[in-house]
Amino acid sequence: MHDDFYSGTLSWLLETRILKRDMRILVVCGSHPDKEVLSGLGFRDVMISNLDVRLKGDEFAPFAWSHQDAEHLTFRDGTFDFAIVHNGLHHCYSPHRALLEMYRVSKQGLVVFEPRDTLFVRLGVRLNFGQDYEVAAVVDNQPAFGGVKNTFIPNYVYRWTEREVEKTISSFAPWGRHRFLYRYALRVPWARLKRMKNRLFYSLIRLLLPLLRLLFRLFPRQANGFAFVVVKSRVPEDLHPWLRVNDDGLVLNEDWVRSRYCVPKSPGQNWLRRAGATAALV
Repeated sequence: MHDDFYSGTLSWLLETRILKRDMRILVVCGSHPDKEVLSGLGFRDVMISNLDVRLKGDEFAPFAWSHQDAEHLTFRDGTFDFAIVHNGLHHCYSPHRALLEMYRVSKQGLVVFEPRDTLFVRLGVRLNFGQDYEVAAVVDNQPAFGGVKNTFIPNYVYRWTEREVEKTISSFAPWGRHRFLYRYALRVPWARLKRMKNRLFYSLIRLLLPLLRLLFRLFPRQANGFAFVVVKSRVPEDLHPWLRVNDDGLVLNEDWVRSRYCVPKSPGQNWLRRAGATAALV
């Protein structure tokens, strides 16, 4: 059974034409639910990647598979149209680095499903309903896999906020304005709760579930899961006004700078042109 929030979010992106079925898609930290969702929605050109040494390579057919470290992808810049990850970044040593690698190899944008950092989530961890380290994921994998970089070491559950996403992307690609879109979901870890020897947590969540659903319907940004979509800035349409493009590439917009700042004169050199050396656009 696939994840309804996952498939529902991708369906919404198809309806808004941010995603198209003929796009070339890269999935990082991928698994069989990715194949199920993407094939069910009619995507055709998909590469699913992960670090699972147990795979032979044909498990995701007709989709392609590649052994890839999400933090060090071997693909060239802009190889794919869109990159997707479903609850995989928090299995990396550096979720931020993996996010930026997804940004680098995609032409148009990326879709990320990850845990969200909220007051209610932190309270749930303190009360042992949630977990800071994903021991349960390793227990479910022999236990030899499923932790950080798919090892036996339980990974820290890194939880994101909207502001952190926007600061990370804007720092990496400071030349333009990006679009950020968000969707929220209550995600109950039923498998983990059923495995716990203390059945109190499972029983309490079942009892309180209607109240929790009402709470998160009223306050969706307090949900423990969310999807964030980054639509990359277009050049030159989305450039910041202090930048422009000429035959040399990306340079400072001298007219904009001089209209707002007193520009120091440097004998024999124009500092604006020196500072405006070609920038590599990812």
